Amino acid sequence: MQTYTYHYDSPLGGITIASDGNSLTGLWFDGQKYFGDTLAEQCREKDLPVFQQTRQWLDCYFDGQDPGFTPPLFLDSTPFRLMVWDILQQIPYGQTLTYGEIAQMVAQQKGLATMSAQAVGGAVAHNPISLIVPCHRVVGSNGSLTGYAGGIDKKIQLLTLEKVDLSKLFVPKKGTAL
Repeated sequence: MQTYTYHYDSPLGGITIASDGNSLTGLWFDGQKYFGDTLAEQCREKDLPVFQQTRQWLDCYFDGQDPGFTPPLFLDSTPFRLMVWDILQQIPYGQTLTYGEIAQMVAQQKGLATMSAQAVGGAVAHNPISLIVPCHRVVGSNGSLTGYAGGIDKKIQLLTLEKVDLSKLFVPKKGTAL
């Protein structure tokens, strides 16, 4: 399968976008943790209709608007990660969920009493389509702005762009997910 890439210059830095030719398969801030995790070794830079749709989405988003549509996505991973990423896609623009709330949703869908918020955190961290699958909208249950592969500073900027009330959220002083 051929992988195609495209570079987008956002107000928060460069973004690399990937596609299988039909659907979006990756979107990363340049240099972020797990950058290009799902990229094939051989990629070809080419402008595609899905990249045009993604640029429209990103232009609208960075103008401070809810794009109101999603380019075609192809996410390929374990059933657990796919379940978590599906929940992420349901978090409305300008709102947040906690890792614990997502863990409860996953547990309920799987018919389990509980689910580990840490396991959810691992799935969120490996989301290959940042922004459009909005992992930046996930916060700690105590209000911690922890765990964004693009960096805490970008997470704050994205939530601010979406007009999220940051008054009850904080940057942790230490931790593994900074």
